[in-house]
Amino acid sequence: MSSRSRAPRVSQQILRTLVAAAFVVSAVSVSFAGRGAFRNSAVGGVSIDTTGVLREPNIKDRAMLLADLRKEIAPPVRELNRPVKLRMISLRGLHATIEDALARNQGVLPDEVRFLGGLQRIEWVVVDQANNDILIGGPAEGWIVDDNAVVVGVTTGRPVMRLDDLLVALRTVKPARDVGISVSIDPTKEGYRNLSALVKELKKDVRVRQNPRIAEPNIRRAFGPQQIKIAGVPRNSHFARVMTAADYRMKRYAMALEAAPVKGLPSYLDLIKSTRGSATNMNPRWWLTTDYEPLARSEDGMAWKIRGRGVKCMTETDVVNAEGNVRGTGRKNPRAQKWADLFTEKYDALSQRDAVFGELRNLMDMCVVAALIEQNELFEKAGLSLPRMTDPQSDLDLEAWHTPKTVDPQCSFVRVRGGRWVLTASGGVEIESWDVIDHSEVVQGVEQLRTHAMRKENAASWFWNVQLPRSS
Repeated sequence: MSSRSRAPRVSQQILRTLVAAAFVVSAVSVSFAGRGAFRNSAVGGVSIDTTGVLREPNIKDRAMLLADLRKEIAPPVRELNRPVKLRMISLRGLHATIEDALARNQGVLPDEVRFLGGLQRIEWVVVDQANNDILIGGPAEGWIVDDNAVVVGVTTGRPVMRLDDLLVALRTVKPARDVGISVSIDPTKEGYRNLSALVKELKKDVRVRQNPRIAEPNIRRAFGPQQIKIAGVPRNSHFARVMTAADYRMKRYAMALEAAPVKGLPSYLDLIKSTRGSATNMNPRWWLTTDYEPLARSEDGMAWKIRGRGVKCMTETDVVNAEGNVRGTGRKNPRAQKWADLFTEKYDALSQRDAVFGELRNLMDMCVVAALIEQNELFEKAGLSLPRMTDPQSDLDLEAWHTPKTVDPQCSFVRVRGGRWVLTASGGVEIESWDVIDHSEVVQGVEQLRTHAMRKENAASWFWNVQLPRSS
């Protein structure tokens, strides 16, 4: 299932200097269930009100949120605070800790549980049949709340994983095989038609030809709110908000609404400044999707290594007709492809500076793990049942957030050589975890590392740090 972009059909000869990018973007991140509407709306640089409209929060709300979170999130215990290349987590032990907290602590989970022991990626999945357990592991460290109210690693700045997102991945894995997991931002057909009619009028206005920016308010009103479509996961989940935010942020950088915080990633508008105008009903869309190497596994399929950068940016040119119907052409604009390649190349660095992209990669890792466990019946092989974590009807509730439904358009302008055209940019996020697990290979050494990773420093704990052999 693909996220589709939407672009208006307009006259070939219009606004000499106008390129309109119809979306508004910001990142979202950590909040806590049951702690008030303020947390739900003003978090991580974005506000989503009770009607689902996404806007920027005001500075005062953001400052209050940041101060509040830093008071409430305690420093992790010593074993969790140390940066390590491999921290293993027992899913059986995690489940038992959750049950204990629900029974003894009135449902309030400790920070180390909510932030999955400081994990920042999942690279290992190991079946421990002797203890009826499945272990997951990857790089980890202690955490702090950064200036954008995101819980990140204390040394790397990469976001830590969240139990709430893992619950979504485990509970939606079966339907994800059929319907997929995705988000897309879609202008309405009515918006396309209104914009097309408006542009025909604007091309007659001498003032607009001289200064196209004066047309921005009219363009925004004509185009109207864009619709946010979410599939495969609960629309009011943190998981859904991260996907939405990652899509928005990507478009914001593409259309020069905000400068990327890493070197070597210009906007798409920068790349097209020297080009001539093109057909106004043909526009690129970009979307983020999974990007993994074939999974490495042991001969017996009891140990798995997840490899690859996790996320890539893709593009395709879409065409839209006068009625606002959109279809993919299967073609790629060379400059749109260049921008997608640069975004993919810079993704790791970007995830350190704009945490929502690290959060998105965390989601993709979790979905791959959930699909891997389901496809290979690892719960059955381990003799493990985790009803509180895997059952959608469990009394372990997901955090409830305001559902993102619409976003108001914004405009971005650039001079293009010899061209007169309007551009809208759309796209989305697709998590294709079931496609990832179709590709695996037996790799020598995976079984050895599996045995090594099961050596616990503290057998009574649900997590432990592992000192990997130098050869690994």
